[in-house]
Order: sequence, then C-alpha cells, then structure tokens
Amino acid sequence: MQALLRLFAGGLALAAATAQAQDARHAAAASNMAIIGHSDLGGFGKGGEGLALKRYPDGRRILFLAHEAGPLCFSVLDVSVPSQPRIVMQRRVEADYVRCNSLGLAGDTLVVAHQTEKPGQDHAGLDVYDIADPGQPRLLSHFDSSGPHSRGAHFVWFTDGRYAYLSTGAADFTPRNPLDDQFLMIVDVGDPTYPREAGRWWLPGTRDGDAEPPPARVAALDSGFRMHSLVVSPERPDRAYVGWIDGGWVILDIADKAHPKLVARRSWRSQDNGFAHTALPLPGRNLVVQSEESTVANCKDWPKRDWIWDISDERRPYPLAALPPPADFAALCRAGGRFGAHNIDMNRPIATSRTLTETVVGSFFAGGVRAYSIADPYHPVEIGYLIPQAPPGNATHTIQINDVYVDENGLIYANDRLSGGLYVIRYTGRVALR
Repeated sequence: MQALLRLFAGGLALAAATAQAQDARHAAAASNMAIIGHSDLGGFGKGGEGLALKRYPDGRRILFLAHEAGPLCFSVLDVSVPSQPRIVMQRRVEADYVRCNSLGLAGDTLVVAHQTEKPGQDHAGLDVYDIADPGQPRLLSHFDSSGPHSRGAHFVWFTDGRYAYLSTGAADFTPRNPLDDQFLMIVDVGDPTYPREAGRWWLPGTRDGDAEPPPARVAALDSGFRMHSLVVSPERPDRAYVGWIDGGWVILDIADKAHPKLVARRSWRSQDNGFAHTALPLPGRNLVVQSEESTVANCKDWPKRDWIWDISDERRPYPLAALPPPADFAALCRAGGRFGAHNIDMNRPIATSRTLTETVVGSFFAGGVRAYSIADPYHPVEIGYLIPQAPPGNATHTIQINDVYVDENGLIYANDRLSGGLYVIRYTGRVALR
C-alpha cells in the first residue's frame, strides 16, 4: 500500500510539475508577443541584470545568466533549441551574503560582478572565467574591490575583451554618504589572470575629501549618488554613457582610461525624482534612451519611466519624450510588487545581439516585457508587450520581469526577479524590431 501511495504521490508531483511548465508558457496578457520557451532555472529563480549569449563553434547557443541573489551566482543554459532551454551548469555564491547581479562576456572570457550585503565583507569585486567549455567555467582570477566602505561591484560592462567597467567601491574610497559608495572603476582585463585598475571617476562631491560640496539629496526617496549601468558604443569608443542613480545620467570622455572626464550630466533631482538606471546611446541618430528603476511596490515611487534624449550637442542633452505608459497603468500599479521602468536591451556589440536603433525593448516588473517604436523619437509608440502569468512562489503574486536581451534573430530573453525563471519570447508584430 505504501508503495502505491508513493507512486500515486509521484504521479501527482509529475502532473503538478507538468502543469506548472505549461502555465509558464502562457501569458496573463500579451500583444504581438508569445512565450515559446521557459526554464525555472532549476527552481532557484532570482534572475538578475546580466544576460549574455555566445555561439560556440559546434553550433551550440549558450546563455549566461546572472542571479540577483543567492544561492546561485550564475547559470549556464543551452538555448540552441529556444523552445527547450536546458541547464548546463550552475555556480553557487561563495557566501550567503554575496550576490552576482551582473556579468559581461567577450570571446571566451566571462566576468561576473560580486557585491556583498554589507561593506567590509569578503568576496567583493570581479571574478574572471575562461568559458571555452561552458559546462566547466574555469576561474582565472578574482579582482578584489572590497574595503571598509565597499560592497564591491554591482554592475559590469565588458564587451571588447580588454576593459571591464565596474560600478564598485574600493578599499581606498570613503564616501561622504554611505549611499554613495559605488563609482566607475575601469579594470584592464587584457591579461585575464591578472586584472588591474586602469582608471576611475566619481561624481564630484561624493567622496570624503572632495573640494566640491556634497550634492543636494532627493528628498522623496534617497537612493544614493552612485553609478549603476554603463554602455560603450563601438560607434563612439571614446565615450561612456552612465546611469548614476540620483545623480542622473552622465556622458564621460574615456579616451584616456586613466583620467575619464565629464562631458555632460542631466537629472530630475530638481523635481525630487531619481534612480537613473541605464543610458543607451544611439550615436547614429544622436539619441540616448535613458531608463529609470522603480524600486517601491504599487507605483509609490512613480514616475519611473524611460526617456528619449537628443544629444546632437553632447554637452547639452535635452529630453524629447518619455515612453508612453500602458493603457492598463492603474491596474498594473495595483497588481502587487514593483511596476515601472527598469532595464532596457543594451545593444551589446557582439554577434549574438541585435542592434536596435528604432526600437526599445524593456523590462517593467509587473508590466512584463514591452517594446516601443522610436522611429519618431518625439512620439514613441508601444508595439508589443507580454506579461507572463504570476509564477508559483512569487510573493508579490505578479511577474517581476527584471532584465531583457534581444538576440540577433529577434528572440527576446527575459528573466523574473523572483521565482519565475527565464522566458524566451517571440515578437510577432508587423513593425519590425530594428
């Protein structure tokens, strides 16, 4: 009898797992998009802000995914068959206070950011791996950016095989305000076994000892004057476009890696709004797409939007338009969890990434994945969206889409910040993703 009960229970578990997998293929709401593949990441979830895709000589397409929080640091998935993502391996964090929120990929070198829960803890910085065999990433080195006031690296941009651009603290950096603890550090990874600092830049007035006065804070929700994301376009390799959270977004001259120089800075701090997240340059159109991040549930930190900026005069950027809110904005605000802008596809200059110049694809937490045409930058238009069903285990009872990546074939890879895992999405609209 016990054997029969165990067999029956096993059958129920299998049926439940199958139903969950089928549910994950369905959307709560969609327009011009459909889920074609899904992985729950082995049940661990917690997708971060780092997605990178590599095509291997034998034809395999391997996706590297950073996790927002432990117990995993990153996952490696075979997405050669997009409808059937398969886990190849998963690397755990070194300690329960470590998060590997971001990663970058160039050739056979993978770099993974390491941030700690509190300043002064070990393992903060950057890990460098050889991923010639994706099933057995080989650790080559660790770049240590720990320190008494440092939580290490939150974000890394690495696409040229030489320089990694970190949002990090350091042993010799003391912020005037603890919230301003992460700045730009450029790390030379030309020798992946011996990464070393090449240069740095911080917002003047945020470091202890600066001659400049400290910046006025965002009173409504002080999130810190610290770096978040950075993009370098191959069209302007001497420029970095950087989200600086409550400091707004900046353009830096990085021709001299040892001495980056400020070109321009723009923010909404005077309107008591902050958390500039990403600044994506479209140099051929003299535009920047700039995202903000919603960090509070139920739109209590609204407005958090994506903006289109004109940089015809790069020293005087000015805003042209914000991406329009969805028609069901009020319902999404009430749904639970975060809703608002977050990440956007970052046009990584690698063969497996599509360069979008007239389309913005972004993650909007409870708003799912959304795509906009910016062919007319003064009048952006939504051209598609997909909101996956709320996955089991999501405490918000909503999806919380955290990051997106558009491959060269136009497939969209998106992950959930909590328990939903990875979604592979096909865009089906008439207006092409271009």
